Amino acid sequence: MSPGESEDLLVGFDTSDDAAVYMMGDQAVLLTVDFFTPMVDDPYDFGRITAANALSDIYAMGGRPLTAMNLLAMPCSLPPEVTAEVLRGGADKVREAGAVIVGGHTIDDREPKYGLSVMGVARPEDVVRNIGALPGDLLVLTKRLGVGILNTAIKQGLETEESLRDVIDSMAHLNRAAAEAMLEVGVHAGTDITGFGLVGHAREMAHGSGCACEIDLAGVPVWPGVVEYAEAGVRPGRTADVIAFLDEFVDWGSAGFTWKGILADPQTSGGLMMAVAPDRVDVLIAALEARGEEAAVVGRMTDGEPGTIRIV
Repeated sequence: MSPGESEDLLVGFDTSDDAAVYMMGDQAVLLTVDFFTPMVDDPYDFGRITAANALSDIYAMGGRPLTAMNLLAMPCSLPPEVTAEVLRGGADKVREAGAVIVGGHTIDDREPKYGLSVMGVARPEDVVRNIGALPGDLLVLTKRLGVGILNTAIKQGLETEESLRDVIDSMAHLNRAAAEAMLEVGVHAGTDITGFGLVGHAREMAHGSGCACEIDLAGVPVWPGVVEYAEAGVRPGRTADVIAFLDEFVDWGSAGFTWKGILADPQTSGGLMMAVAPDRVDVLIAALEARGEEAAVVGRMTDGEPGTIRIV
């Protein structure tokens, strides 16, 4: 067997799923790791956003986080109070998830970095993968898009962390309730929207499911100010790389410069995107809204060349 193969490995890295799934008896164990450089200046917010992002991989696959280990790289020149606040933010978010931090590892590094290695569990029949969508399935998204653009606006001095407090709180918001609704209603596939933007992750889901996909611009929810900033070219540097990669697979249709930047905007701790049968979509949206989660239908899976996307 190769290093990535095992009779007990239910899900590896072959379809870019959000977490690995390893069978231990009749229990599915979910394993993931993620870390970031700071997206905000406040160290406590940095810690809780980063923790929420790492925990999201477990939720996206229908799991329940149990333990987390800190991954911390900090310059020794930083005041210890800053590092303490990062760790406090992460610990508070892990505690909110009902999990526990059990250790970790630190190194001295010139550029701060923080993240978590997370272990969770699920019943094997409850594991939700980013493949398995069917033609006709509708795509439901739970968080608004544009946080990469707005984080860039902060860095350029166009916004402050206080003016974007709702956006920061959304990034720190756990996808736990959304995952509960997903499991309650039942979906064919699911993932969270992170570094490859809405279209990038839709492409992964469509390709792995053997489907094509349509994204409906009119249904895509965005934060206030995102369209205006995108039109002005305010976007993370990585957006151009995401668009260049996607160009081969995407018919951008009416999505010009502005909307390309939004649809390919790398999200930090974004929402869940779920492929659900049309006759279950209203039930899913109701279950999400009953838990205080936003929900929008942003597209559908279709017949066609697997992994191709059309913007309509």
